[in-house]
Amino acid sequence: MKRSRSSVVSDSAFLLLILACFISIVFTSGNPNLYIQNIIFLNLAFLIAVVTYFTTVTTGLILNILFIFGYGTFTLYQTVVDGGLIGTQNYFWLIMTPLFTVATWLLTLGNRQLQQENDQLIKANESLATVDARTSLKNTLSFQSDASVFMALSVRYHIPLTLMVISVKYWDELRRMIGEEQLLEAIQDLSKMSQVSIRTNDSLYLLNKENPMWGMLLFTDLPGAMIVIERLRSRVDERNRDEFANKYRVELVLKMGAVAYDAEQISNPLEFIAQAKKQVEYDV
Repeated sequence: MKRSRSSVVSDSAFLLLILACFISIVFTSGNPNLYIQNIIFLNLAFLIAVVTYFTTVTTGLILNILFIFGYGTFTLYQTVVDGGLIGTQNYFWLIMTPLFTVATWLLTLGNRQLQQENDQLIKANESLATVDARTSLKNTLSFQSDASVFMALSVRYHIPLTLMVISVKYWDELRRMIGEEQLLEAIQDLSKMSQVSIRTNDSLYLLNKENPMWGMLLFTDLPGAMIVIERLRSRVDERNRDEFANKYRVELVLKMGAVAYDAEQISNPLEFIAQAKKQVEYDV
């Protein structure tokens, strides 16, 4: 409902602005004797509207007060000194100039509300999404949900469960050496490589996409996880000698570590990640 009100405000303000422009143009062209004078006032009305759009309604109102004061002084001068008569011409711009300001302010208000709602929807979508859009891998939110289930199964059926964590060594330096597009390609290539290195019943997660870190939940013990680490390390070494050397012109080196699940020491999925990250730090 709130989104609909913002749209109505924005659309109504746009139509009001178009209507005000049409009326002003017809009025200006309808009196050739005061054409130059009306053009000046029309430009002033547009100028105040533009300033209001890029600043605040308070600034627009202050400028309108100054305009009304100046226009009133100009009208008084024409009446007293030149002996002119007060007519429609004198009242028109006193009404239209504030109308331009109000229409512009409403248009700005509606657009800003729509932008805020759009930002909120984007943030909500990112926080609720369980799959990373770039790599199609499950993210941390999905990991917490899955890990809770796997940890319970491990305890209940005495199935060994190991979390293996992978990161890229010297990532900050690589970020400065190669472009953003190549960084994204590197993340995708490493994600695909990690995916094919595990069994179908194991799970791969992208735990951090800014400073890439992957997590693998393996239904195996710690020695079995070490076999996966060595297998993945050898595949990266092979790629570094040919494909990665030609594609990225840098060597991608992985840091990996693994920790076996122990119900007495690990109480939740986040603690599971923390314990595995400590093992990664030892891989120098």
